[in-house]
Amino acid sequence: MSTAFWGKLEKITGSLDVIVAFFVMAILAMIIIPLPSGLLDLMLVINIALSITILLLTLFTKNVLEFSTFPTILLITTMFRLALNISSTRLILTEGEAGAVIETFANFVAGSNFVVGAVIFIIIVIIQMMVVTNGSSRVSEVSARFTLDAMPGKQMAIDADLNSGLINEEQAKKRRSDLERETQFFGAMDGASKFVKGDAMAGIIITVINLIGGVAIHSLQNGMPIMEALMTFGKLTIGDGLVSQIPSLLISVASGILVTRSGSLKGFGSSMGEELFGSSKVMMMLSVILLLFAIMPGFPTIPFLLLGVLSGAAGYLLMENEKSQKTNQKAKEMRSMAAQRTKSEKTVDESVASFQVDPISIEIGYGLIPIADENQDNNLMSHITTIRKQSAHELGILLSPIRIRDNLQLKANDYVIKIKGNVIARGELYLDKYMIVDPGETEFDFDGIPTKEPAFGLDAMWVNESDREAADLRGYTVVDPITVLVTHLKETIYKSSYELLGRQEVKQLLEGIKDKYGVVIDELIPDILRLGEVQKVLQNLLKENIPINDLVTILETLADYGNTTKDSEMLTEYVRQALKRTVVKPYLNEQDVLQVVTILPDTEELITRSIQKSSAGSIPILQPDTVTKIFDSITAIHNQLSARGIPHVLLASPKVRPALKNLLTYNFPDLAVVSLNEVPNDVPIETVGMIEG
Repeated sequence: MSTAFWGKLEKITGSLDVIVAFFVMAILAMIIIPLPSGLLDLMLVINIALSITILLLTLFTKNVLEFSTFPTILLITTMFRLALNISSTRLILTEGEAGAVIETFANFVAGSNFVVGAVIFIIIVIIQMMVVTNGSSRVSEVSARFTLDAMPGKQMAIDADLNSGLINEEQAKKRRSDLERETQFFGAMDGASKFVKGDAMAGIIITVINLIGGVAIHSLQNGMPIMEALMTFGKLTIGDGLVSQIPSLLISVASGILVTRSGSLKGFGSSMGEELFGSSKVMMMLSVILLLFAIMPGFPTIPFLLLGVLSGAAGYLLMENEKSQKTNQKAKEMRSMAAQRTKSEKTVDESVASFQVDPISIEIGYGLIPIADENQDNNLMSHITTIRKQSAHELGILLSPIRIRDNLQLKANDYVIKIKGNVIARGELYLDKYMIVDPGETEFDFDGIPTKEPAFGLDAMWVNESDREAADLRGYTVVDPITVLVTHLKETIYKSSYELLGRQEVKQLLEGIKDKYGVVIDELIPDILRLGEVQKVLQNLLKENIPINDLVTILETLADYGNTTKDSEMLTEYVRQALKRTVVKPYLNEQDVLQVVTILPDTEELITRSIQKSSAGSIPILQPDTVTKIFDSITAIHNQLSARGIPHVLLASPKVRPALKNLLTYNFPDLAVVSLNEVPNDVPIETVGMIEG
């Protein structure tokens, strides 16, 4: 039931923009359409509640960006108050009454003498205009000017932190965005504060109009005695003014609090308490001064004595707290020094080893620690062993041990997969739930947590175990949490396999087959190619999802062509041609036909003429509009064939293939590019599309 409630609440909050639009239109309608007294009372209460909410929000706001919509809210609330003023004025002048709220304010403040209420009203308006609003306007103006002047320096500081590695690109983008939003906020506040000042002036004018108009209309037209009319409409207009100006004063105070706040990690109350009453010396001196006032003749003894004792007690507690902090700090420094001495006694080898990152590792939040328990039958370690065997069989690489660590900085249900210390993938697991994957429907008929399947990005949902059987019967794919993580890990390893293949791993592969195929290894390394050159060819193959488990064929091909060229890209092409059946096998359809997308001859000729070599390999240097046309054509054909479930590859000439693949790598990473020399003679070819440039 609670899940359904929160789901409905999310739908309502998702439509807030429509609700706000109707609210603004209602404000404009209130200016024209008369409101009954009951509805006016409701609107006045909403106005008071809204102003109190805004004031409380500013007290708990840590940074102005947490309430960046305040200038716009200031305009809307000002218009709301003015619309209420007009509606109440209409009721006062036409019916001689304006509802219970205004009457209650008038009786509570003015009592039987409306002059007292008028004096209080004038004092509130003066405080708002001359003190709060005037000061807030000046602070907003100066803050906007200083923030704008400091913007280039702050941007340079962000760039310096980014270049030095103190922050990453995402953090730099966020800081730049926050800086821009802060400048826009103070600029908007500089103008928005004028709304409040204008509101106060309009309140005075409307109050005078209410008083004069009410007395004139009801004394001259309705025959009411002038003194009675003055007393009646004096109280009503003062009540109306107070109901309007008190919320206005609250919002003016909120505006002043917000623009005078400096950046803080805590709310206003916490910061003020620590800064104003955080010094034991100040509190003890205050206690002495108050006690002196308490014993001086003529001064009230009890208030000064009470505050003096309380200040002294607070100062004593602060002194004890400072002593405790100093003791803890000294103990911490001693522990740190001891740890430094212990660390310096370690050998250099141990220190160097501890600094090296793992080739592949998994970090889990504390809520996922049970899946790493080796005492359980279905644990992550057993699955990792299976993945390493599958990788060796399917890809031909030997994975280093995969380390599992708990990371308290992660959320309880989060995990990250790292390759050489860098986060490559991340996800979220719920050990007490099951993931159901969308079978093609637009919505899930279960109460759960919407998510994305991390390995393939499919729509999914975490549901309770009680819904598992029902989801299975409905045709959903039901996956347990550990399988979700294992599948994600396997896909990440396969996509990053070339990064995991270093020289040490290549040496282990060669040593594994040396007893049986030592001749080709001795011929190839180091007389023809170095170990690093062989590694680059193997990495190039893995980049294009070609397994290297036929290592003998790869090495023999390199031995055949290694004396002719040392270019790793050319050597890779020779190896691909030798592994032609392995290259095309994943892309054959059920009838063992290779369905290909060809390239218009003129386009292929253009690409051939524009190929240039670089340290990163061959790449065609084309005009941007030409590249865009090629990409658009590939996108249209690739999406159409993928939607129909047709496996396909892009067929190119041997000269163009490596450069074309490099061009398409980032935009079409899953599109295979093969050359005519890589298609076995006995494999039928069927053309299913053509790329135009």
